[in-house]
Amino acid sequence: MSQSFEIDASLVGERVDTAIARLLGISRSAAAEVCETGGARIANKTLGKSDRLSAGDLLVIDPPKAEQPLEVAPTPVDSLKIIYQDDDLIVIDKPAGVVAHPTVGFEGPTVAGALLARGIQLSTSGAQERQGIVQRLDVGTSGLMMLAKSELAYSRLKQAFRDRTIDKIYHAIIQGHPDPLEGTFDAPIARHPKAEFKFAVIEGGKPSVTHYKTLELFPAVALCEVNLETGRTHQIRVHFSAFRHPLLGDTMYGADPKLAKKLGIERQWLHAKELGFLHPISGEQMHFASEYPSDLAAVLEKLRA
Repeated sequence: MSQSFEIDASLVGERVDTAIARLLGISRSAAAEVCETGGARIANKTLGKSDRLSAGDLLVIDPPKAEQPLEVAPTPVDSLKIIYQDDDLIVIDKPAGVVAHPTVGFEGPTVAGALLARGIQLSTSGAQERQGIVQRLDVGTSGLMMLAKSELAYSRLKQAFRDRTIDKIYHAIIQGHPDPLEGTFDAPIARHPKAEFKFAVIEGGKPSVTHYKTLELFPAVALCEVNLETGRTHQIRVHFSAFRHPLLGDTMYGADPKLAKKLGIERQWLHAKELGFLHPISGEQMHFASEYPSDLAAVLEKLRA
């Protein structure tokens, strides 16, 4: 049976697929499929997924098809390192090119699948393809990532991330020299209004806070330490790009491809360097650090030379 929603201020100007996802609590891809099958209408007009909504519109939505859960298949990844594990959690060093969990349209290896291939069982809390996932790293970002193995650890770690009590330190090489050399980006982030897989600083987006300080300056670029207070998708990449200092190699967010090629980098220069937290069960203070992988280290070596 179709459902009707009157568009209020919170949805004015939103894309139809974004609004449907929020109203029905489904994924953006499932909402887009509703649009593509003619399942979103205002009066007698069938809407496309990128159409915009206006105040007072009565949006009629046909029920979406049930989404099939994505399967976590064992996918050996020899370069994925286990830094620490116990009965409740595991900390890994994720290589670039590996996604945290299965996603629509990505055919490569996953962290969940790599651990399953080693016989490591994660918590069963969360959506089937995201079980045990309490934080994520972009597929092109390397470094430390934590996952839950027990149900209680999952619950407490998720709350710790919400309470912002977990220290997440990243190192990034950005284009240009930031001014000031140390500071904070406090700017809301939401899905990009025109690009399907991008995010942007947008008024009314989710609160997003990024602290940074410059570690080294080089011609045309700078090495920065970044401390995330919040954990939005692509947060570091979006904030630095919005303030005209995109990450080296991050052509999706405006980096110079010629500079990336000159320095020999094929992804964003971004590494999850340190992770600090209280153990969710024992309360013990935990701290881990990760060395730069070879591709990032080679770029830094060139710059220092």
